Amino acid sequence: MSVVEERAAPAPARPARWAAAREAARRAGRPALPPLSLPLDRALGRTLAEPLTALTDLPAFDTSAMDGWAVAGPGPWRVTGRLLAGRPAGGPLADGAAVEIATGAQLPPGATAVLRREHGEPGGALLSERAPGALTTGQDVRPRGQECRRGEVLLPAGTAVGPAVLGLAAACGHDRLAVRRSPVVELLVLGDELLGSGLPRPGLVRDALGPLLPPWLRAAGAETGEPRSVRDDAGLLRDALRHSAADVVVTTGGTAAGPVDFLHRALAESGARLLVDGVAVRPGHPMLLAELPGGRHLVGLPGNPLAAVAGMVTLALPLLHALAGRSTAEPALATAVDPLPGHPADTRLLPVRRTARGVVHLPYDGPAMLRGLARAEALAVVPPGGAAAGDPIELLEAP
Repeated sequence: MSVVEERAAPAPARPARWAAAREAARRAGRPALPPLSLPLDRALGRTLAEPLTALTDLPAFDTSAMDGWAVAGPGPWRVTGRLLAGRPAGGPLADGAAVEIATGAQLPPGATAVLRREHGEPGGALLSERAPGALTTGQDVRPRGQECRRGEVLLPAGTAVGPAVLGLAAACGHDRLAVRRSPVVELLVLGDELLGSGLPRPGLVRDALGPLLPPWLRAAGAETGEPRSVRDDAGLLRDALRHSAADVVVTTGGTAAGPVDFLHRALAESGARLLVDGVAVRPGHPMLLAELPGGRHLVGLPGNPLAAVAGMVTLALPLLHALAGRSTAEPALATAVDPLPGHPADTRLLPVRRTARGVVHLPYDGPAMLRGLARAEALAVVPPGGAAAGDPIELLEAP
């Protein structure tokens, strides 16, 4: 009689803890993409590759902070002329003299203060204060270098370039910025059941992630085009992964072990290496991170909308921020107003809103729901077992 030995199936990989998964995604994105020099009007949304340094004192010269008169010494003063913004100050101002001046105009040498228009009392060629003795030396003057000095470091490398950064760079003399190349992302939306328009029909549902994810990816510093739909076919998915030229491929759906969940198979056939295969987080635990041939990466998001959002904040955003060279921000903390329900063993991400007393949990927080997220200002990171009222809670900004 022959004996047939049964070989036990390999045990499934243990899901990564939530914080460890985020750190693995950050490590996967290092080193950051190479730097390039861009004009200011093309640098928005990128990341500083070098510290932003002032090329000039700011202000570059003493200026008036108010409309009124630049005066020298105590009053009354004899008014000798007018100075407008955009014109040089001219000669020095003698003691006892004044010139009418506009906000932003360069102060003449010898001026000791600016008398606001509403505080002055013109009388022919003479000017006096309406409230004598109220004017002090340096009043309403923006001294040269008040904001920064030439050569001073204003912002560190790793700062995201927003509108205020562009304005500051222009004010201190920059025409171009050294920034990181933006990671290119291709979004693959998987599933035969997804509709791109119209109402759901029997067996068919609207694709919510195609509209949701691209703006969020761009806000994270990525370049992305229109989402690409891929039918439930292992070969089509494998070929899409092999032929993508993107730095990062983001997929939605297909991460679990259902009859048409082909992502693991496609990754194996593409020569990918799994870095994270499942995360101990709810919703979204069947998310994954893989390294593709050529140093590219793939983030596999679950197909349920809120679960996919959990995958974005857990794996996709840390990876993209690292590739873009963005600095890691300190965790934002808030107080839980009421108890926040948790999972017995896993981290839970809950949509919340801020109030004067702290954050409150929003309903409609199931894996397939977006109604709570649409009202949310952040996702609360709830530890295993939940959080009590008054506990400090880490917050992740909602899209």
